[in-house]
Amino acid sequence: MKAVGLYQYLPIDNEESLVDVQIDRPEPGPRDLLVAVKAIAVNPVDTKLRAPKSEPIVETTPRILGWDAAGEVVAVGDAVSQFQVGERVYYAGDVRRPGCYSEFQLVDERLVGKMPRTQDFTAAAAMPLTSLTAWEALFDRLGISRSGDDAGKSILIIGGAGGVGSVAIQLATTLAGLKVTATASRTKSSMWIKQLGATHVVNHRNPVDQGLHDIGIDAVDYVLCLADTDQHFMAMVNAIKPQGKICCVVDNREPLPLNLLKPKSATFVWEFMFTRSKFETEDMDRQGWILDRIAELIDNDQLITTVGDSIEPINAANLRLAHRQLETGSTVGKIVLAGWE
Repeated sequence: MKAVGLYQYLPIDNEESLVDVQIDRPEPGPRDLLVAVKAIAVNPVDTKLRAPKSEPIVETTPRILGWDAAGEVVAVGDAVSQFQVGERVYYAGDVRRPGCYSEFQLVDERLVGKMPRTQDFTAAAAMPLTSLTAWEALFDRLGISRSGDDAGKSILIIGGAGGVGSVAIQLATTLAGLKVTATASRTKSSMWIKQLGATHVVNHRNPVDQGLHDIGIDAVDYVLCLADTDQHFMAMVNAIKPQGKICCVVDNREPLPLNLLKPKSATFVWEFMFTRSKFETEDMDRQGWILDRIAELIDNDQLITTVGDSIEPINAANLRLAHRQLETGSTVGKIVLAGWE
């Protein structure tokens, strides 16, 4: 079957960084679905895993990246109970297994949701990883009520125009009823996050706590940081209310002075979307449940999909283009590739 893989970890301008390959079609294990991949989206995790390493590594077999897909179930394992052949599904999958840059992919049924009925494969592929990250960050990590018990409280979302931010703004306003301030640095991205429901926009090129102060907000109940944790940490310390909660997604490079949060009794928590699959937690099937809830919200016009750009077909050249665009840090929404040559 066709796939796009890598043998060496190289800068994206190198044509060998992602290459077209032929690999064997896999056979499903007991709880696996075999999915014919129709559309995929790229994420920062893809570019980070593809990037050059401190020590050169050469793979003997092609490594297949990609953790955002929509497609059709073509075979199931003998212990599968949730899905049947022919169903349309979407998922982010498991970072430990081969990704979705291939015509067919295996994925554990517990990590899979049924596609929104009202969307095509391209629109659906934009949603899984970002929706799971946003949902888990808001409702599982920060503990915000999705039934409105925290309505009227305030949240600062740093990096609001990206894939996760685009979903988080919608969930925070539509389900939780929060007052959302989100950050952006360009006119296009500012317009986008206002369209999604943000009440205020501040520029993250400047200290965001000062930006909040300038628009009359002294402190917020919650902070969700989707950008450079090191860069924004002191601003988060200053901006969070006493007994407030901060959730970060991007790895820190330097030790964080968490002791600065002690006087406020503030909570600091990480969100990593692959935790449940990596450790096969008892609630691993919650990811499939979340994706089903996201599909319901989309079908009920309570959530819009976040495709920013779409490219056809799926091949190495177009994936290199998508990686290159993503690495600029200026994308709005998600980059989706659809269809095989």
